[in-house]
Amino acid sequence: MKKLFEESNTLVSPIECFVFDSQKEVFPVKPHWHYFMEIIYMLKGRLKIYSDNNVYYLNTDDIIVIHSKAIHSIYADSGEPPLYAVIKFDINRLRLTTEYSPKMSLLFNTARNSEKANIYIPSEDTKVLDVKNIFKSCLSEMHRKDYGYDMLLNALLYILLMKILRYWRNRGFDTTKIKKVQNENESIHTISEYIDMHSAEPLKVEKIAEKCGMSYSYFAKRFKELYGQSCKDFIEYIRVSKAEDFLIFTDCDLNYISQETGFSDCSHLIKVFKACKGVTPKQFRKNNRIRT
Repeated sequence: MKKLFEESNTLVSPIECFVFDSQKEVFPVKPHWHYFMEIIYMLKGRLKIYSDNNVYYLNTDDIIVIHSKAIHSIYADSGEPPLYAVIKFDINRLRLTTEYSPKMSLLFNTARNSEKANIYIPSEDTKVLDVKNIFKSCLSEMHRKDYGYDMLLNALLYILLMKILRYWRNRGFDTTKIKKVQNENESIHTISEYIDMHSAEPLKVEKIAEKCGMSYSYFAKRFKELYGQSCKDFIEYIRVSKAEDFLIFTDCDLNYISQETGFSDCSHLIKVFKACKGVTPKQFRKNNRIRT
């Protein structure tokens, strides 16, 4: 039997932003689900979207919020080939919060079950929320990938999500009744945030499994099932990704970079980097310095 689950590597790419052209991609998009969230912004044409047994119609400048794990499908609803922009993201890796509010992931998980938080937002409201310019900026940052683009993408996504939350609150979605979760054990769905924050420190998969309240073997199995790679490989990929920024945007030597990104020494950095990227850090820097 064909599975509806769509593989995704949100650990490697926690935020993606792109334009979907139905004339160039596989379309229609058949029923599927995934662990990341996505927000669709209609550019041209008309879409018919099924999500969680409901149907929505998107016209130009409308948006829809597809919650994590929602089964959904996308079809054209006019003769004009649809063109739409998409932001996909792992909401569990969004760190910013306040002392008085729960995490974004909890807010949006609760919103999914609220009649006051309609996932469809029409054009007359998206124009007030300035959604078009936010999407335009996200697409530009993703295309250029200039210095600090990932930070700007995060900032733009936070702005968009907060605008959506305020929109829902104005329509009766009560965020004050959502209990703030404070648990010492990390969820396997949010442990990637912990790894990202502590990647420069010595990390052992056994200790990470303990933080999730799981045995090593069960954690390793669930992590691989959920994210498509081992926890060890992810830790190394995070470190390599951070080393990339040092190589592209600074003149720091490899000894310094290895210390700052969690590698045991320079040799370890070179070995893992080449295995991951196919080139040495020196070759990577030479090939990519033009981007600075």
